[in-house]
Amino acid sequence: MLSISIDIGTLFVIAISVTVLLGLFLLFAWSQERIEALAWWGVAYLIGGFSGALWRLGDLLGPQAPLWLGDVLLFVAVGMIWSAARLFHGRPVLWPAMFFGAAFWLIACNSAAFADSAASRILVSSLIVAGYTFATASELWRERRKSLIRRWPAMFVPVLHGAIFLMPVALATLTATGDAARGPARGWIAVFAIEVVLYVVGTAFIILTLTKDRAVHFYKMAAATDPLTTLLNRRGFFEAAGALAKTAQRRKTPISVLAFDLDHFKSINDRFGHATGDAMLELFASVVRTTMRADDIIGRLGGEEFVAFLPCPVSDAAAAAERVRVAFQAASNKGDRGHVPATVSIGVASGAPATTIETLIARADTALYRAKSSGRNRVETAEEMEPHAAEQRRGERHEAGLPGGFAPLNAAVAAAA
Repeated sequence: MLSISIDIGTLFVIAISVTVLLGLFLLFAWSQERIEALAWWGVAYLIGGFSGALWRLGDLLGPQAPLWLGDVLLFVAVGMIWSAARLFHGRPVLWPAMFFGAAFWLIACNSAAFADSAASRILVSSLIVAGYTFATASELWRERRKSLIRRWPAMFVPVLHGAIFLMPVALATLTATGDAARGPARGWIAVFAIEVVLYVVGTAFIILTLTKDRAVHFYKMAAATDPLTTLLNRRGFFEAAGALAKTAQRRKTPISVLAFDLDHFKSINDRFGHATGDAMLELFASVVRTTMRADDIIGRLGGEEFVAFLPCPVSDAAAAAERVRVAFQAASNKGDRGHVPATVSIGVASGAPATTIETLIARADTALYRAKSSGRNRVETAEEMEPHAAEQRRGERHEAGLPGGFAPLNAAVAAAA
């Protein structure tokens, strides 16, 4: 039978080399993307590789180098990997927690009983590494942004790594039994060396995938955002509202649409210039964003025409519309930052969860027409009417040439498709 001998030293050299190369690669990625977490991950990999080199070259360094230095650097490295996961998802670094493992190890090494017990050292170091890797997996699992990849691959690698590092309980037992256990113990060490290589490669792959996912998310949001107001544009609004409508349908929650139109906006542009008109649009976007709820979908369909989608009954939607109307009038009357007094007319429509967004927009547009005709600077709620009646009212509005008209609904649907 063919026998293959595994050289532990060679495996550790390979693990160290791969770790250092990946650390340099992550630092290069940071220089291109300028994502702070990439720099943390890269430095953590380099520190981890250096700690492995200290273990491997410990005999050559002699008594001048403290024996605990390699372990401390390892615990700092895994703490930095956990902190980098927090940074990547916008959470602060917990400095005491990041250095807790290294500090605990230093304190424990002051005990002669602990320092002289190989089993204790293996057990404690394994628990520290496993704890940080499980914490890293937890940070990845807590991330709620929609991603191009599922969350479970991102947390599977650190969970597997942490689980394997809990196995040294058996290894500590084997090494404590003497020479008879050296064969099995060396086998476990070989497993750890191979697993470390797989872990650092797998983690680097996940890091780069998450970075690419973030870049894709950024460009996708840029394509769905109106550059002037930073609200959703027509395409982004219909995509986001469609997703929220499906959720409301599952929960059987009523849905509502608000149609906004700034009053006499063309006159403001003609009298004060387009710069003032743009400032008014930005002001309204700021007011509607801060006045309405965070989970409401707000978009700019074009010009001075805005729309919002809310998962709520008509009474709540009308109250939200009134808050926006009052807040915008008060903000524009301040007259600062180039603003001039301005008002907004709002149409409100609500329906059952299965009502299409296009139908609600048509009905809200009809209510908006009534608000304009009734003197502007007011909120009107849509009447219950058949779809063909709503289209007839829309046709009358455009034929009359009244200001503030929404683009035809079929154009909105075509643009969103």
